[in-house]
Amino acid sequence: MLLSFLLIVQIIIAVSLIGTILMQRSEGGGLGVGGSSSGFMTARGAADFLTRSTAILGGLFIVLSIVMAAIAGVSRKPPTIDASLANTVQTAPAPPAQPVQPAQQQQQQNDQQPAVPLAQ
Repeated sequence: MLLSFLLIVQIIIAVSLIGTILMQRSEGGGLGVGGSSSGFMTARGAADFLTRSTAILGGLFIVLSIVMAAIAGVSRKPPTIDASLANTVQTAPAPPAQPVQPAQQQQQQNDQQPAVPLAQ
């Protein structure tokens, strides 16, 4: 149950991280904000906010991944083999394909047969 909750939080962080990265501009303009200093956020302030948000979300993503791996490793149960059917099923031994012949009889049969099969 805890692992499912952490997985949902991990997905939310991943989507937020993707959105934060995509909003950044390569020139440092962040959010595409113009140069007016009287607006909600200046270009420099938006870039700083997005850079810090990216760092924080990235750190949370890594820490959460490590925590989830540790929880999954601890809560893993060893595999169990269900042997309940092994006691109820009784199999008869299979008959041999050919009767076992003594080595001398086999050698005599091989000597009587030609080495190359004859054409008929």
